[in-house]
Amino acid sequence: MTEPEDPWEGDELRRRVRKIKPQLSEGDLVRVIGASNQAEAEMIQGMLLEEGVPSLVRRARGSDVPDFLAAGRRDVLVPASGVPTAREVLLQAEMLSDQPAATPPVRVLVGLLVAVVLVGIVVWIGAELLV
Repeated sequence: MTEPEDPWEGDELRRRVRKIKPQLSEGDLVRVIGASNQAEAEMIQGMLLEEGVPSLVRRARGSDVPDFLAAGRRDVLVPASGVPTAREVLLQAEMLSDQPAATPPVRVLVGLLVAVVLVGIVVWIGAELLV
């Protein structure tokens, strides 16, 4: 007798799951990178999967509009234990910079400081001209 064929042998999901390294699939999900659209996010997922890092793609905040379909920003999330490996993969692909990005509150604070200085200079020049 011959052994029955495995009905799942050609299943894409099964092949993908076999690539995942269990030690990289532990912990809470952490955002590692943003993608411009669904296609870019799936490409990033494929790169991470080749290194054994499981990932999840979700629409970014503000992009949850049905009209966008595959367009719109996406966040790529990985388990906490896979973050170092994911960052290394993305750095090698030059998709991430090794320099920490300035957080938006810092940029806003710097912008406000520049605006206050400029207003102060204009007021000082106006006061000098009126005297």
